[in-house]
Amino acid sequence: MTKTILSGVQPSGKLHIGNYFGAIRQFLALQEQGNHCYYFIADYHAMTSVKEPALLREYVREVAMSYLALGIDPEKSVFYRQSDVPAVTELSWIFSCLIPMGLLERCTSYKDKVAQGLTASHGLFYYPCLQAADILITSCDLVPVGQDQKQHIEVTRDIAEKFNNQYGEILTVPDAYILDNTAVVPGLDGRKMSKSYDNTIPLFETAKQSSKRVMRIVTDSTPVEDPKDPAKCNVFAMLKLLCNEAELAQWQEKYTRGGMGYGEAKKAVAEKLNELLAPYREKYEQLVNDPAYVDDVLAEGGRKAREKTNVLMEKVRSATGLR
Repeated sequence: MTKTILSGVQPSGKLHIGNYFGAIRQFLALQEQGNHCYYFIADYHAMTSVKEPALLREYVREVAMSYLALGIDPEKSVFYRQSDVPAVTELSWIFSCLIPMGLLERCTSYKDKVAQGLTASHGLFYYPCLQAADILITSCDLVPVGQDQKQHIEVTRDIAEKFNNQYGEILTVPDAYILDNTAVVPGLDGRKMSKSYDNTIPLFETAKQSSKRVMRIVTDSTPVEDPKDPAKCNVFAMLKLLCNEAELAQWQEKYTRGGMGYGEAKKAVAEKLNELLAPYREKYEQLVNDPAYVDDVLAEGGRKAREKTNVLMEKVRSATGLR
């Protein structure tokens, strides 16, 4: 059955292969299954951490080009900037007048981000209200998230149910669509790949630059001649994402037999990765040279999103007494 899908991405820098394997390739699959997909660039959310206007604009364009290069199709999905849909902030204010402070105080993401060094601003604390508005404004059925983000959807469901109890059954209560957790991509240092750890392999570097990064992946000091444990190897974790079953079985045998250096496996990862990304990188370069097309896609996506969201907002305004 066709579903309405909603997901957003914060523009906070260059996307990396962890973003692709962990989320974007699954967004593409949902798009190709014929669902009604709404994918947006969360520039309002980014303001909690990105303070320079020029940098925010640069990051928004970077995400737009990246998603389009990877296969988000504006003919199949609505792809837009969050700030092009004013109803989002209007709805978030209505939610903020409805929900208790305790609900926001229980959200762990605020504490986690402050612990990471972000300023303890009201926007950061208010984040779940805006996120709920992003989701509920599109009347979506499913929200793709990782297991660690499931609380965000639970909060959104709480807000939707509280609104509906107060004003009538107007908002669709969405479900979380848990993304494939097997696609955890280790960073160069072995931790989860993340911009905050500076351990990433950007998607749209040159093949040479990517290869250099792959060769920096941390491994243990097991001698070449000794068997190695693939389950504990960051390089093998990359091979699992890039190889078919037969190829992976061959690498498993090489690891457990011994006589193979990690450098050999790293070279294979670099070759496979560059082969996978080559067509996406070519498309990305085309988009870099055609900024007007990117602007047109976002403008049209914003128009389609407003067309959808304005219908719901009229119902919300009427129900709450604003109309």
